[in-house]
Amino acid sequence: QVQLVESGGGLVQAGGSLRLSCAASGRTFRTYVMGWFRRAPEKEREFVAAATWSGARTLYANFVKGRFTISRDNAKNTVYLQMNNLTPEDTADYYCAASAGDLATQTSNYNYWGQGTQVLGSS
Repeated sequence: QVQLVESGGGLVQAGGSLRLSCAASGRTFRTYVMGWFRRAPEKEREFVAAATWSGARTLYANFVKGRFTISRDNAKNTVYLQMNNLTPEDTADYYCAASAGDLATQTSNYNYWGQGTQVLGSS
């Protein structure tokens, strides 16, 4: 069982940066693939980024375009999403998720989800 709690969201001007954090509970955290997803108003939840347990392999959505970086600190049971050069189009609720499988972009591959943190990008 893994419980996930996101933090770090907020209001940011275009071009600004935010770092989201996801604190996980559970002794097996380091064995899970960790991912970030987001859901913009009136849109479906979409994949943002994911990392294997070691962080050696990562996967990003095309729209990230080098602006976002996922990282994890297994000693702290925490995964991060560094977001740079934010735009109003990045406005969404951001969720972290844990998967017992391999890197994946589909929500159905993830077993545990946090409650989300809101990011508001202003122009």
